[in-house]
Amino acid sequence: MKKTPINFEKAELRMDLGMSSILRWGLALAAAIVVCGAAIYLVRHGGEPPHYQVFRKAAKEYRTVRGILDQVGEGRGRGIIMLGIGLLLLTPLARVAFALVSFAEERDYTYIIVSVVVLLVLLFSLLAG
Repeated sequence: MKKTPINFEKAELRMDLGMSSILRWGLALAAAIVVCGAAIYLVRHGGEPPHYQVFRKAAKEYRTVRGILDQVGEGRGRGIIMLGIGLLLLTPLARVAFALVSFAEERDYTYIIVSVVVLLVLLFSLLAG
């Protein structure tokens, strides 16, 4: 069986277009979700006076993925905003995963190793945070 040589120019162009699409669509989707959540939040709480004297950490229900998804399911604006921010944080992770797959298809082992290390660092910082 004869192996087809890799056309590196096409592979590089495909990877560049794929990465830019992931970043563009990830940002657009995250922004749209945050705007929807903000609109819901402002409709419900826009008339309340702000309390800037005391800084309060996020409520318990917004500190876990399950809690955020529960809040989204209830149609709460803060939960929807947090979902959009979470998606925004996952966008670079998706980009690195896409790069890893692209480098694997090209059999570029140096960049495969670099991508795996970057992906592990991002996952560790996201999960251990």
